[in-house]
Amino acid sequence: MKHQTIIATALLALCAASLPATSQKAESPKRNVIDEVVWIVGDNAIYKSEVEDQYAQMRSQGISLGGDPYCVIPEQIAVEKLYLHQAKIDTIEAPVGQLSSGVDRQMNFFVANLGSREKVEEYFRKSWNALRDEAMEKMRTNYIMEQVQSNLTKNVKATPNDVKKYFARLSADSIPYVPMQVEVQIAQLNPVIPKQEIEDIKARLRDFTDRVNKGETPFSTLAILHSEDKGSSGKGGELGFANRSDFVPEFANVAWNLNDPKKVSRIVETEYGYHIIQFIERRGDQVNVRHILLQPHVSDKDLRDATMRLDSIRKEIVAGKYSFDETVRYVSQDKDSRNNKGLMINSNQESERFGTIRFEMQDLPPEIAKRIEGMKEGELSEPFVMTDPKRNQEVAVMVRLHARIPGHSANLSEDYNMLKRMYENSEKQRIIKDWVEKKIKDTYVHISDGWSNCEFRYDGWEKEKANEQ
Repeated sequence: MKHQTIIATALLALCAASLPATSQKAESPKRNVIDEVVWIVGDNAIYKSEVEDQYAQMRSQGISLGGDPYCVIPEQIAVEKLYLHQAKIDTIEAPVGQLSSGVDRQMNFFVANLGSREKVEEYFRKSWNALRDEAMEKMRTNYIMEQVQSNLTKNVKATPNDVKKYFARLSADSIPYVPMQVEVQIAQLNPVIPKQEIEDIKARLRDFTDRVNKGETPFSTLAILHSEDKGSSGKGGELGFANRSDFVPEFANVAWNLNDPKKVSRIVETEYGYHIIQFIERRGDQVNVRHILLQPHVSDKDLRDATMRLDSIRKEIVAGKYSFDETVRYVSQDKDSRNNKGLMINSNQESERFGTIRFEMQDLPPEIAKRIEGMKEGELSEPFVMTDPKRNQEVAVMVRLHARIPGHSANLSEDYNMLKRMYENSEKQRIIKDWVEKKIKDTYVHISDGWSNCEFRYDGWEKEKANEQ
């Protein structure tokens, strides 16, 4: 399934437009006027009050801008307006349903932390509806900017020769240091699920389906109350617009055949558990659906049985009857590693090692990292119980340290994928910077006196000075 992680700091950043202004006054000669137009970009004015509101918001969060806020902030706002103008040309529209779900998550986050709607309004000194409107507009802008950037950089693909040339151009100080990494093999046994547990789950899902079809309870309400997919339950089970390849085949085969938003799918079994699905909307090849996930719960006895079976297998490996590689192929139930000699794949999308068999210690599941830390290459752990991060279920595993790679300066032979990502990111940044500066050149820009003595990130804003020269 597609997983979505809600990070509190990210929610606050997305909802920055809703944070309260501080009463503290920053000492600056630019704050002598109550309000004024400080920049004009095309047909859009940027007001001093906008800049000061954002500055107050960032100070309240302890965010450092790395420069004069009366230079950095108006430039950021101006760049946003360039993106929004391009979005009109490209007919890019933000999906209202998806944004609304995101705003709901933000507002629920604030209520959970402050206690009630009234306290949220009191803290932000704004009405609930005003806060929602501001959060929605901020999310809409962020979405559109991401889509424009994605369109601009969609053709960036590095060849080995590109990466080689990029690496050759890096100065010694720019070559990143790669911390110690490990390659880990895993053998996993999933506890046997009693048939009665499965029947009970299916009975609950059939009951949910009946209640939705009879109009007694909205699907989204049941998802909030009962779904065990933590990433979507708070959004009423909504998964957002996605491609077929974003889901496991069993789920996608059913979801992509739905077309009636008033009906509920049959029960679908996947590696994650049992689902029912409701169609929301289709856009080209993408579909947005809701789902409710129920997962079988395993007993302590079932876990002990799986662990004991794995312990027996381990003894045979240690005795030399089987190799670990052979055991994984015929015994392990972790499908991602079973056909790869048990080697785990790094699924941490924030890691430079994403998609490879190498892990920094913080990228490993904590239970595995704890055991691997003191092991020697080739050593096999005792069986233990851990939570499968993909399925959020307890399983029995044993791990083998396949390799330990000492920390080192990055090189092409060992760190090609990381250097490839670095090259692609630098190319994307270059393309975006060139595009922004071309848009600046082609757009009317006026900066009021007292607001242009700045070191801007992008060239070309100060056209009037350039003309005078």
